Amino acid sequence: MEKAIKWGIIGCGNVTEKKSGPAYQMTEGFEIVAVMRRNLKLAEDYAKRHNVKKFYDDADVLISDDEVDAVYIATPPDSHHHYALKVAKADKICCIEKPMAPSYAECVAITEAFEKKNLPLFVAYYRRSLPRFNKVKELLDAECIGKIRYVNWTLTRTPSDADTSRDYNWRTDAKIAPAGYFDDLASHGMDLFVYLLGDISEAKGISLNQQRLYTSKDAISGTWLHNPGVIGSAMWNFGSYKREDEVRIVGSKGEVTFSIFGDDPIELFTENRTQEFSIDNPKHIQQHHVENMKNHLNGIRMHPSTGKSATHTAWVMDKILGTL
Repeated sequence: MEKAIKWGIIGCGNVTEKKSGPAYQMTEGFEIVAVMRRNLKLAEDYAKRHNVKKFYDDADVLISDDEVDAVYIATPPDSHHHYALKVAKADKICCIEKPMAPSYAECVAITEAFEKKNLPLFVAYYRRSLPRFNKVKELLDAECIGKIRYVNWTLTRTPSDADTSRDYNWRTDAKIAPAGYFDDLASHGMDLFVYLLGDISEAKGISLNQQRLYTSKDAISGTWLHNPGVIGSAMWNFGSYKREDEVRIVGSKGEVTFSIFGDDPIELFTENRTQEFSIDNPKHIQQHHVENMKNHLNGIRMHPSTGKSATHTAWVMDKILGTL
């Protein structure tokens, strides 16, 4: 890049404090020059703590700021479509927090808007960039477990205090996240499976609200088929008696197990050996994702998570929920 890419952030909430914001500031050639929150005092507080020179309470002002080259949308997903179309209209680079939007239809509209302008569009499915999961991909691509037969994921958790107290949480508000924690958490795993095993050609599922603690779904099961002929299945339940997060990818000669959200070792099992791989995540979890955006913009390599790939993930999610 001939000059630094200057970023503005819309929605500088919790996710930007440690996971993403510092990663943008640490990446050579990137600079955060403006942030926006609906509460101006909170925007000012964030800007002062993170040495950002401009702060706004109006997203339109940030998007139209001539100094802002690129916009990172880190608001709840129900506003992603609204802001993303404005960023595309302003001819600026964009990165959107996951899930890209609450529906496949909105994801298609966002992606098409950026494709028409030939503008880079990234989505923060950062697991595609983490060394931990690229080690899994390396093992699979090297056929360490032979030909892949199926993948199975179990993700359960106990209700949180916020759930049982019925305090408001946008992540469990059906108007924002129709399937609640499934939208927020399962999208990470499904997107990763596409990255590891190829696009999904068929998907279906069953979903319901078992606990009645909030308006969104809390129990989902799904099955799907990856294009190479790999069968997938999963159970997600957010009212279980314990927390569990285990992925098994089984092949003709062994299997690989790991968790999506934990930091336990990756385990490789074959007839001849059992091996563990302990790979730490970076302090700021989006570091590699952000660095890969820089590499993409420099023409070094394509970013693994684009609007197109995230739109495919949204299609899979909607098919499992039965909304398509």
